[in-house]
Amino acid sequence: MAMATTCSHLSSSPFFHSQISKTPFLHHALSTRRQPNSPSLLRRLSISSSSASSAVEPVTTSQKQTKTLPFRIGHGFDLHRLEPGYPLIIGGIDIPHDRGCEAHSDGDVLLHCVVDAILGALGLPDIGQIFPDSDPKWKGAASSVFIKEAVRLMDEAGYEIGNLDATLILQRPKISPHKETIRSNLSKLLGADPSVVNLKAKTHEKVDSLGENRSIAAHTVILLMKK
Repeated sequence: MAMATTCSHLSSSPFFHSQISKTPFLHHALSTRRQPNSPSLLRRLSISSSSASSAVEPVTTSQKQTKTLPFRIGHGFDLHRLEPGYPLIIGGIDIPHDRGCEAHSDGDVLLHCVVDAILGALGLPDIGQIFPDSDPKWKGAASSVFIKEAVRLMDEAGYEIGNLDATLILQRPKISPHKETIRSNLSKLLGADPSVVNLKAKTHEKVDSLGENRSIAAHTVILLMKK
């Protein structure tokens, strides 16, 4: 009650008003102070804050509205540790090596990042949300399953692949002897002409885990065209 009385005295002070007039924000706030039978400024700020909070709530895939565009671009990235005792599968092809990807599924780093590129272009959640590693049904699953689902979502949205460019990053083994086989299989899984699917491979110049043959990574950029 004392605080309210103090505020009342301040608001009637000529000095107080002379200072407020120099501060546009406070002047505006006071000019919109509560009137009889009208919501207070605090009430309106409370409503505004509630609206802002609800705007950042997670949106499920079913609620997501994808804008129709003539083309959409997506980027994918994936990285896996290389450990002894695992097969090295790249683009659905088993590559001879003394170690492979430790992962919940088959650890196919190329297919995983291609899936993420497609999902990203469509504005959908990433591969980890759609196929969570906490779900036992994906344990040891072939990544071709993930590719087929991504292609289905792409078709459902009315898009097709314009072109795809992927880069593998690993120190060993050399990918050049297997590149065409990998590219051909990737094209087949995507249902795309091989001429629009490009695959490159780079070493990491013996730098960090990639260069020390302790991991493998891949980047993919994809262009989707409206059918």
